[in-house]
Amino acid sequence: MRRKNGLVFLAILAAMILAFTIVLPTDKGALLGKGILFGLDLKGGLHMVYQADLSNVDESNIDGVMDGVVEVISNRINPLGVTEASIQRQGDDRIVVELPGLDITDEQKARIGRTALLEFGELAADGEDYKWESSLGKWKPATATIDGVEYTLTSAYFKDSTYVNRDQYGNILLVFEWDDIGAQLSKEITTRLLNQQLGIFEGDEALSGDNGIPIAPVINNVIETSGVIEGLSYNEAEMLSNQLNAGRLPVPLEPIYEQTVSPTLGQNFVDLAVKAGLVGIILVMIFMIAFYRLPGLLASIALVFYGVIVLALFKLVPVTLTLAGIGGFIVSAGMAVDANILIFARLKEELLTGKTLGAAVEAGFSRAWSAIWDSNVTTFIACGILFWVGGTIAAGAPVKGFAVTLFLGVAVSMFTAIFVTRTLLRLFVGTKTGKKLALFTTQTRGKNE
Repeated sequence: MRRKNGLVFLAILAAMILAFTIVLPTDKGALLGKGILFGLDLKGGLHMVYQADLSNVDESNIDGVMDGVVEVISNRINPLGVTEASIQRQGDDRIVVELPGLDITDEQKARIGRTALLEFGELAADGEDYKWESSLGKWKPATATIDGVEYTLTSAYFKDSTYVNRDQYGNILLVFEWDDIGAQLSKEITTRLLNQQLGIFEGDEALSGDNGIPIAPVINNVIETSGVIEGLSYNEAEMLSNQLNAGRLPVPLEPIYEQTVSPTLGQNFVDLAVKAGLVGIILVMIFMIAFYRLPGLLASIALVFYGVIVLALFKLVPVTLTLAGIGGFIVSAGMAVDANILIFARLKEELLTGKTLGAAVEAGFSRAWSAIWDSNVTTFIACGILFWVGGTIAAGAPVKGFAVTLFLGVAVSMFTAIFVTRTLLRLFVGTKTGKKLALFTTQTRGKNE
């Protein structure tokens, strides 16, 4: 039996060493090691939730439309240089966008969810209906008829090849190229509006230049295959070019939630959470050793093993660690100790009846197991509910993070309490140390007879 326990102990030791190699950073880095993913509340960044207007989309096409939205948003974000961007569907009509460690301007944020459709307009005559109004006048959509069908000139007819250039005087140019239908529309419209202004609009607003004045160039020549937009700043032209090349959103998006955390604040959260966790675990270890003697020391060793295994899982799964997730990890550490307390309380009772250490260990674990199992299963059910709720609400990322870390922590705590602590206790069975009752309880048989 002792040989078998020794082999189990060696297997546990090997697993602990392997977990340590996973957790330890590969270079000089943070205490938790390189490779653990941090959430926005720890790393800093931007969390946005958009709701798609699917009122005009057939129910059978919703999945395809939403997949298209995810692809377009991803294409728009890629030029921002985000390495760990997350764009995911939430429910039927929501898109969750997370940009960790990134500070972007309000204009860049607005562009992520815009429909990305430029519309061209001509000045409306007095008394005519108009769609837009700017400081330059009232405008109606510029239209043309092809094969008996009326079309409106928009950037939907751009090829995905717009780019930014400069003319010989250094002015910024947004260069675009029409597809076949766009070329026909542009030729007819610019022929009709020669020497007149052509307005450019994005949504309900006129596209404005770097000076804030609406862009409405005078048409000097017939434009057929390609054209340029002047007056934009370089950054504005670059963002608009990337957005147009990324594609047009198939449905309008409305931002319904936004959270921004600075990287500095996120790092402060990490430092405070690590310090709080270490202090809490050390206090728990002191209590366990003082009250339960040698079993408390073994439980503390098992607690260290527990922490290493859980952190290794965080890197392997991987788990995106949030501040709430750290809270779940610390709560599960407390529950790991709680399981040991149940076991040790039973162990003390068995020892005080005069049983040997071996018999007391087996009886203590056997009698405590049902209570440990019941409490942990109810916790797993609660974790499942929290994970589901966190996935259905806009600001649910911290809730999901808490649920995931608590679930993993409790699962590992069951293993360490039942297998690791029991194996360590079995190593003392039949030894001189195992016969010293004072090492296993603060009580004596004389006090309880």
